[in-house]
Amino acid sequence: MLRQVTQGVLTHQSELLENNAVVVQGRAGVLLIDPGVTGSEMACLASDLRDLGQSVVSGFSTHPDWDHVLWHPDLGEAPRYGTARCAAHMRQVRSDPDWKARAAEGLPPEIAEETPLDLFGLITGLPAETAQIPWEGPRVQIIEHQAHAPGHAALFIEERGVLVAGDMLSDVLVPNLDGLNDTNDPIEEYLVGLRLLEGISGDVDVVVPGHGSVGGADELRARIEMDRAYVLALREGRVPNDPRVGPTAKPGWEWVSEISVGQVQRLAERNERGGFPG
Repeated sequence: MLRQVTQGVLTHQSELLENNAVVVQGRAGVLLIDPGVTGSEMACLASDLRDLGQSVVSGFSTHPDWDHVLWHPDLGEAPRYGTARCAAHMRQVRSDPDWKARAAEGLPPEIAEETPLDLFGLITGLPAETAQIPWEGPRVQIIEHQAHAPGHAALFIEERGVLVAGDMLSDVLVPNLDGLNDTNDPIEEYLVGLRLLEGISGDVDVVVPGHGSVGGADELRARIEMDRAYVLALREGRVPNDPRVGPTAKPGWEWVSEISVGQVQRLAERNERGGFPG
Protein backbone atom coordinates (compact mmCIF):
# COMPACT_ATOMS: atom_id res chain seq x y z
CA MET A 1 0.00 0.00 0.00
CA LEU A 2 1.28 3.44 -0.93
CA ARG A 3 1.45 5.99 1.86
CA GLN A 4 1.94 9.69 1.29
CA VAL A 5 4.69 11.24 3.40
CA THR A 6 4.39 14.69 1.88
CA GLN A 7 3.03 16.25 -1.29
CA GLY A 8 4.24 14.28 -4.30
CA VAL A 9 6.25 11.73 -2.29
CA LEU A 10 4.93 8.33 -1.26
CA THR A 11 6.37 5.15 0.25
CA HIS A 12 5.63 1.45 -0.09
CA GLN A 13 7.04 -0.77 2.68
CA SER A 14 7.99 -4.44 2.44
CA GLU A 15 6.78 -6.81 5.11
CA LEU A 16 9.89 -8.80 6.04
CA LEU A 17 12.66 -6.18 6.27
CA GLU A 18 10.55 -3.00 6.28
CA ASN A 19 12.29 -1.82 3.10
CA ASN A 20 10.95 1.55 2.04
CA ALA A 21 10.40 2.00 -1.68
CA VAL A 22 10.03 5.71 -2.43
CA VAL A 23 7.87 7.19 -5.19
CA VAL A 24 8.45 10.77 -6.34
CA GLN A 25 5.84 12.21 -8.68
CA GLY A 26 7.08 14.16 -11.68
CA ARG A 27 5.60 15.77 -14.77
CA ALA A 28 5.51 12.65 -16.98
CA GLY A 29 5.55 9.88 -14.39
CA VAL A 30 7.33 8.83 -11.22
CA LEU A 31 10.86 8.27 -10.01
CA LEU A 32 11.00 4.97 -8.13
CA ILE A 33 13.76 4.54 -5.55
CA ASP A 34 14.70 1.09 -4.16
CA PRO A 35 11.49 -0.60 -5.35
CA GLY A 36 11.13 -3.51 -2.95
CA VAL A 37 11.89 -7.10 -2.15
CA THR A 38 9.40 -9.78 -3.22
CA GLY A 39 7.76 -10.17 -6.59
CA SER A 40 4.27 -9.84 -5.13
CA GLU A 41 5.19 -6.64 -3.29
CA MET A 42 6.68 -5.05 -6.39
CA ALA A 43 3.66 -6.15 -8.45
CA CYS A 44 1.43 -4.57 -5.80
CA LEU A 45 3.45 -1.35 -6.04
CA ALA A 46 3.05 -1.35 -9.82
CA SER A 47 -0.72 -1.90 -9.43
CA ASP A 48 -0.98 0.97 -6.94
CA LEU A 49 0.81 3.24 -9.39
CA ARG A 50 -1.52 2.24 -12.22
CA ASP A 51 -4.50 3.03 -10.00
CA LEU A 52 -3.05 6.52 -9.60
CA GLY A 53 -2.60 6.82 -13.33
CA GLN A 54 1.18 6.90 -12.92
CA SER A 55 3.95 5.05 -14.72
CA VAL A 56 7.60 4.67 -13.75
CA VAL A 57 9.82 6.91 -15.90
CA SER A 58 13.04 6.52 -13.88
CA GLY A 59 14.46 4.27 -11.20
CA PHE A 60 17.31 4.65 -8.74
CA SER A 61 19.16 2.26 -6.43
CA THR A 62 20.75 3.92 -3.43
CA HIS A 63 23.43 1.22 -3.12
CA PRO A 64 24.34 -2.27 -4.34
CA ASP A 65 22.93 -4.42 -1.54
CA TRP A 66 20.67 -7.16 -2.92
CA ASP A 67 17.46 -5.69 -1.52
CA HIS A 68 18.03 -2.33 -3.21
CA VAL A 69 18.80 -3.48 -6.77
CA LEU A 70 15.71 -5.56 -7.53
CA TRP A 71 13.08 -4.87 -10.19
CA HIS A 72 9.88 -6.37 -11.58
CA PRO A 73 8.58 -6.51 -15.17
CA ASP A 74 5.32 -4.85 -14.09
CA LEU A 75 7.32 -1.74 -13.23
CA GLY A 76 8.25 -1.28 -16.89
CA GLU A 77 11.51 -0.65 -18.68
CA ALA A 78 12.45 2.78 -17.37
CA PRO A 79 16.19 3.53 -16.98
CA ARG A 80 17.46 2.44 -13.58
CA TYR A 81 20.25 4.63 -12.23
CA GLY A 82 22.81 4.46 -9.47
CA THR A 83 26.18 5.99 -8.79
CA ALA A 84 29.08 4.92 -11.01
CA ARG A 85 30.53 2.87 -8.14
CA CYS A 86 27.20 1.18 -7.45
CA ALA A 87 26.77 0.22 -11.11
CA ALA A 88 30.37 -0.99 -11.39
CA HIS A 89 29.90 -3.22 -8.35
CA MET A 90 26.77 -4.76 -9.86
CA ARG A 91 28.49 -5.35 -13.20
CA GLN A 92 31.20 -7.22 -11.36
CA VAL A 93 28.61 -9.31 -9.51
CA ARG A 94 26.76 -10.21 -12.71
CA SER A 95 29.99 -11.04 -14.56
CA ASP A 96 30.29 -14.23 -12.50
CA PRO A 97 28.66 -17.07 -14.47
CA ASP A 98 27.12 -18.32 -11.22
CA TRP A 99 25.93 -14.88 -10.05
CA LYS A 100 22.27 -15.83 -9.83
CA ALA A 101 22.94 -18.87 -7.65
CA ARG A 102 25.23 -16.81 -5.41
CA ALA A 103 22.63 -14.06 -5.11
CA ALA A 104 19.94 -16.61 -4.27
CA GLU A 105 22.12 -18.05 -1.50
CA GLY A 106 22.21 -14.64 0.17
CA LEU A 107 18.44 -14.17 0.27
CA PRO A 108 16.50 -14.65 3.51
CA PRO A 109 14.97 -18.13 3.35
CA GLU A 110 11.50 -16.72 4.09
CA ILE A 111 11.39 -14.93 0.74
CA ALA A 112 13.99 -16.73 -1.38
CA GLU A 113 11.40 -18.28 -3.70
CA GLU A 114 9.44 -15.03 -3.95
CA THR A 115 12.30 -12.74 -4.94
CA PRO A 116 12.79 -12.33 -8.72
CA LEU A 117 16.41 -12.11 -9.83
CA ASP A 118 16.23 -11.83 -13.63
CA LEU A 119 16.42 -8.00 -13.50
CA PHE A 120 18.67 -7.96 -10.45
CA GLY A 121 21.38 -5.30 -10.53
CA LEU A 122 20.78 -3.92 -14.03
CA ILE A 123 21.89 -0.44 -13.01
CA THR A 124 23.11 2.36 -15.28
CA GLY A 125 25.89 4.27 -13.59
CA LEU A 126 25.65 8.04 -13.65
CA PRO A 127 28.90 9.86 -14.43
CA ALA A 128 31.07 10.51 -11.38
CA GLU A 129 30.22 13.73 -9.55
CA THR A 130 26.70 13.83 -11.02
CA ALA A 131 24.83 16.19 -8.71
CA GLN A 132 21.22 15.28 -9.44
CA ILE A 133 19.07 12.58 -11.02
CA PRO A 134 18.34 13.26 -14.70
CA TRP A 135 14.57 13.26 -14.96
CA GLU A 136 11.56 15.55 -15.50
CA GLY A 137 10.49 16.11 -11.94
CA PRO A 138 11.48 17.84 -8.70
CA ARG A 139 15.24 18.29 -8.33
CA VAL A 140 16.68 15.25 -6.55
CA GLN A 141 20.17 15.89 -5.22
CA ILE A 142 22.59 12.95 -5.08
CA ILE A 143 24.73 12.81 -1.93
CA GLU A 144 27.32 10.11 -2.55
CA HIS A 145 29.56 8.66 0.15
CA GLN A 146 31.20 5.35 1.00
CA ALA A 147 29.45 4.59 4.29
CA HIS A 148 27.88 1.12 4.41
CA ALA A 149 28.46 0.15 0.76
CA PRO A 150 30.41 1.14 -2.36
CA GLY A 151 28.83 4.09 -4.12
CA HIS A 152 26.14 4.59 -1.50
CA ALA A 153 23.93 7.59 -2.21
CA ALA A 154 21.36 9.45 -0.18
CA LEU A 155 18.87 11.49 -2.17
CA PHE A 156 17.48 14.87 -1.17
CA ILE A 157 14.22 15.88 -2.82
CA GLU A 158 14.76 19.58 -2.35
CA GLU A 159 11.31 20.97 -3.21
CA ARG A 160 9.66 18.50 -0.86
CA GLY A 161 12.19 18.58 2.00
CA VAL A 162 12.55 14.78 1.92
CA LEU A 163 15.82 12.93 2.57
CA VAL A 164 15.94 9.35 1.27
CA ALA A 165 18.78 8.01 3.42
CA GLY A 166 19.45 4.55 1.98
CA ASP A 167 20.71 2.16 4.65
CA MET A 168 21.45 4.84 7.22
CA LEU A 169 19.42 6.67 9.87
CA SER A 170 17.20 3.68 10.61
CA ASP A 171 15.24 3.19 13.81
CA VAL A 172 15.59 -0.61 13.54
CA LEU A 173 19.06 -1.22 12.06
CA VAL A 174 22.41 -0.16 13.50
CA PRO A 175 25.12 1.22 11.18
CA ASN A 176 26.48 -1.68 9.16
CA LEU A 177 30.09 -0.95 8.18
CA ASP A 178 31.54 -1.87 4.80
CA GLY A 179 34.89 -3.52 4.17
CA LEU A 180 35.94 -4.56 7.67
CA ASN A 181 38.33 -7.07 6.15
CA ASP A 182 39.78 -4.75 3.51
CA THR A 183 42.16 -1.80 3.47
CA ASN A 184 39.69 1.05 3.87
CA ASP A 185 38.67 2.82 7.07
CA PRO A 186 34.95 2.03 7.30
CA ILE A 187 34.50 3.98 10.53
CA GLU A 188 35.82 7.22 9.05
CA GLU A 189 33.82 6.60 5.89
CA TYR A 190 30.68 6.28 7.97
CA LEU A 191 31.43 9.44 9.93
CA VAL A 192 31.99 11.31 6.65
CA GLY A 193 28.63 10.08 5.40
CA LEU A 194 26.91 11.27 8.56
CA ARG A 195 28.56 14.69 8.27
CA LEU A 196 27.28 15.04 4.71
CA LEU A 197 23.74 14.22 5.80
CA GLU A 198 24.05 16.51 8.79
CA GLY A 199 25.11 19.30 6.43
CA ILE A 200 21.69 19.38 4.77
CA SER A 201 19.63 18.45 7.83
CA GLY A 202 18.45 22.02 8.36
CA ASP A 203 16.51 21.82 5.08
CA VAL A 204 14.98 18.38 5.73
CA ASP A 205 11.41 17.95 6.96
CA VAL A 206 11.09 14.18 6.42
CA VAL A 207 13.65 11.37 6.50
CA VAL A 208 12.94 8.02 4.83
CA PRO A 209 15.44 5.30 5.83
CA GLY A 210 16.04 2.20 3.77
CA HIS A 211 14.46 0.15 6.57
CA GLY A 212 12.12 1.16 9.36
CA SER A 213 9.89 4.10 10.05
CA VAL A 214 9.70 7.50 8.39
CA GLY A 215 10.67 10.38 10.70
CA GLY A 216 10.41 14.13 10.91
CA ALA A 217 13.09 16.78 11.32
CA ASP A 218 13.60 16.13 15.04
CA GLU A 219 13.83 12.41 14.44
CA LEU A 220 16.42 13.00 11.71
CA ARG A 221 18.73 14.83 14.10
CA ALA A 222 18.23 12.19 16.79
CA ARG A 223 19.08 9.39 14.36
CA ILE A 224 22.22 11.14 13.14
CA GLU A 225 23.41 11.40 16.74
CA MET A 226 22.44 7.79 17.47
CA ASP A 227 24.33 6.49 14.43
CA ARG A 228 27.35 8.65 15.26
CA ALA A 229 27.41 7.45 18.87
CA TYR A 230 27.29 3.84 17.69
CA VAL A 231 30.16 4.28 15.24
CA LEU A 232 32.31 6.21 17.73
CA ALA A 233 31.81 3.44 20.28
CA LEU A 234 33.10 0.95 17.72
CA ARG A 235 36.12 3.14 17.03
CA GLU A 236 36.92 3.29 20.74
CA GLY A 237 36.67 -0.49 21.06
CA ARG A 238 33.51 -0.36 23.16
CA VAL A 239 30.36 -2.42 22.79
CA PRO A 240 27.78 0.18 21.72
CA ASN A 241 24.92 0.90 24.08
CA ASP A 242 22.22 1.31 21.46
CA PRO A 243 18.42 0.96 21.75
CA ARG A 244 18.31 -0.97 18.45
CA VAL A 245 20.17 -3.94 19.94
CA GLY A 246 19.67 -6.12 23.00
CA PRO A 247 16.48 -6.14 25.08
CA THR A 248 15.33 -2.77 23.73
CA ALA A 249 15.38 -3.90 20.07
CA LYS A 250 12.10 -3.79 18.20
CA PRO A 251 10.27 -7.14 18.43
CA GLY A 252 11.23 -9.25 15.44
CA TRP A 253 14.53 -7.39 15.00
CA GLU A 254 16.52 -9.19 17.70
CA TRP A 255 18.89 -10.50 14.99
CA VAL A 256 20.33 -6.99 14.67
CA SER A 257 22.20 -7.73 17.90
CA GLU A 258 24.10 -10.48 16.07
CA ILE A 259 25.19 -7.96 13.42
CA SER A 260 26.42 -5.63 16.12
CA VAL A 261 28.32 -8.33 18.01
CA GLY A 262 29.91 -9.49 14.76
CA GLN A 263 31.10 -6.00 13.93
CA VAL A 264 32.68 -5.55 17.35
CA GLN A 265 34.51 -8.85 16.93
CA ARG A 266 35.75 -8.11 13.42
CA LEU A 267 36.97 -4.66 14.42
CA ALA A 268 38.87 -6.16 17.35
CA GLU A 269 40.48 -8.70 15.03
CA ARG A 270 41.40 -6.00 12.55
CA ASN A 271 42.94 -3.85 15.28
CA GLU A 272 45.07 -6.83 16.31
CA ARG A 273 46.33 -7.02 12.70
CA GLY A 274 47.37 -3.37 12.76
CA GLY A 275 44.17 -1.37 12.56
CA PHE A 276 43.07 0.94 9.77
CA PRO A 277 45.26 2.59 7.13
CA GLY A 278 46.63 6.06 7.76
